Amino acid sequence: MGKDTSIEWTHHTFNPWWGCVRVSAACDHCYAETWAKRLGEDVWGAKSERRLFGDAHWSQPLKWDAEAKAKGVRKRVFCASMADVFENRKDLAPHRLRLFKLILQTPHLDWLLLTKRIHLVRKQLPKGFELPKNVWLGATVENQAAAGKRIKHLLEFTTPAVRFLSCEPLLGPLDLREHLERGPLGTRVDWVIAGGESGPGSRPMAPHWPDDLRKQCSAAGVAFHFKQWGHWAPLEQASDVITRRTLIHVVRHDGTEVKLAAVGKGKAGRTLEGRQWNQFPKISNIT
Repeated sequence: MGKDTSIEWTHHTFNPWWGCVRVSAACDHCYAETWAKRLGEDVWGAKSERRLFGDAHWSQPLKWDAEAKAKGVRKRVFCASMADVFENRKDLAPHRLRLFKLILQTPHLDWLLLTKRIHLVRKQLPKGFELPKNVWLGATVENQAAAGKRIKHLLEFTTPAVRFLSCEPLLGPLDLREHLERGPLGTRVDWVIAGGESGPGSRPMAPHWPDDLRKQCSAAGVAFHFKQWGHWAPLEQASDVITRRTLIHVVRHDGTEVKLAAVGKGKAGRTLEGRQWNQFPKISNIT
């Protein structure tokens, strides 16, 4: 949990518990699993217990809400960086219910619930419960196959303030244009976050993949946020830190070769087409 986090698109992080199970290609090099194991926490996998927290931990968002109210601002809370709120386990049901109650108690916070299990959200909600307006509901979409499976479920929800996609790690080209326009329920994808993979075993992201997403969002008037290149960056962008031992990966685009250099997340940066993209969706429907 963090009051001030290094994640560019949120102010705070809150975890109702730690632990999860891998469910898709985006999970192959999960940073949260790696971090938990580094700390000696055996919380990953279907048979592992989840790490739970006490009242002091759960009281922190109430303080953040009070601070936001006093300052007359809204603050974003990413929930959960070390878990998936909608993991299908009966033992997590009371803790999920406690989280929903906490969200209702903190109306000056915008809660970003990001899941790879968007198809299970309705099932995991209490009977008759609708997501509050201070929820931003998101689905991870790492490639076109994931987009085809998940986005339709995301757009079924009409009450969250924002519906968003996390295209990180971005593992292939994505065409989101049909989802950036309002559908029969009046919903659409309101925000797109894109980024490359970092850490051990990182898979390269071709530069035209996030740039094409940027162009799609711009054409539809949808907010776009480029989080990072990850471990691999375009060769010309990282030329000042390349050494003889730097690994080079070649991809092809429009008949030309594009070289990527393995320089690490910190040196790769987050500049796309000459600038940083830090757009956020409008949330005028929150009262």
